[in-house]
Amino acid sequence: MMSGLSKKIDLLLLFSVLGLIAMGLVALYSSSHTVMAQGSGTNYFVKQLIWTILGLGLMAFIYVLPPRWIYEFSYLLYGLSIVLLILIFFFGRMGYGATRWLRIGPLLLQPSEMAKLATILALARYISREERNLNELKPFVLAALFPLIPFVLIAKQPDLGTAMVFAAMTLPMFYWAGLKGVNLTLIVIPFVMIFASFNFYAFLTIMIVLLFFLLYSRRSRMLIIFVLILNVVVGLTTPALWNHLKPYQRNRIIVFLDPESDPRGSGYQIIQSKVAIGSGGLTGKGFMQGSQTQLRFLPEQHTDFIYAVIGEEFGFRGVMLGIVLFALFFIRGIQIAASVKNRYNSIVAIGIVTVLLFQTVINMGMTIGLFPVTGLPLPFLSYGGSAMLTNLVMVGLLLNFYRNKFEY
Repeated sequence: MMSGLSKKIDLLLLFSVLGLIAMGLVALYSSSHTVMAQGSGTNYFVKQLIWTILGLGLMAFIYVLPPRWIYEFSYLLYGLSIVLLILIFFFGRMGYGATRWLRIGPLLLQPSEMAKLATILALARYISREERNLNELKPFVLAALFPLIPFVLIAKQPDLGTAMVFAAMTLPMFYWAGLKGVNLTLIVIPFVMIFASFNFYAFLTIMIVLLFFLLYSRRSRMLIIFVLILNVVVGLTTPALWNHLKPYQRNRIIVFLDPESDPRGSGYQIIQSKVAIGSGGLTGKGFMQGSQTQLRFLPEQHTDFIYAVIGEEFGFRGVMLGIVLFALFFIRGIQIAASVKNRYNSIVAIGIVTVLLFQTVINMGMTIGLFPVTGLPLPFLSYGGSAMLTNLVMVGLLLNFYRNKFEY
């Protein structure tokens, strides 16, 4: 019976997701316990449980949908997501220094979460057509507009962390759809140049390496000149753009490089997160026994720093269990993307994996000081109704593609 079920449902992917959701609910119960016992604050556990049940229902619905419907409605969903992002500027609700939410009846939704999935679906539909060669300029530029539009709208909220998700999803999807490695490298180098531009010798070294790469790959003279000029412009304008960042955005980067520079201000979150995880040791302090969590020293412990709660109360073993479950999920997601026969489904699958992997790596790295605090939630664990619904719809799509993997 199990062998027959495994042919229709990817049990490893499903159980890894359910395991992550369970971990998140346990951590949310612990982080909400103290304030609820005092009769104050929000019961994030109950609210997340409700969102999870709704999300699992949506996941089951997506699982049984005919794959052709997903393809047909992709552009419509993308258009709807763009409209909702625009409405944010007129009817949006402020929170965490940005206007990110829309109230629709009793629900408070974050349109940028829906936009992640809608952009994956629409972009995949456009680039899955065999006649669209992404190594040619026109198809590449038109395809790049799909993630660029929501990127700009979300960055203006401002929510740069979420906006970066759209940049992160694009190149893997392009590569999966046939973008050559040489062209991919030329696209990535300007982003590297952004960081190198603050050091003259690093900037000069990359420019020399880039020149040799262009000559070795036998690019046309016009392309060589264009690429070199583009990277020089990026290198010269990046320091100026730094001065146009919001003060809190600059502080996050500065504190990322040196948390001790502002231990009671911008560096407080990272320092407390490190303390929480480090104090957990091998086995942790025990469920609802974490001092940083229960005494509320750990900020945003129900969202951005939920993994620090797990590290403090369940220790290295709890942290590693989460990493193993995430690894199983991403491995199975990539395997599904590689095995499905339908080109559109395959590109959507790799887009889903990329988005969730990017958020996971950034969030985990953020809790231990490897990355700046970006506000990106940890998939399936952090509190957030819109994120949970979107993530479980993504899981439903992966399960759907697995069930229909032999269909073209």
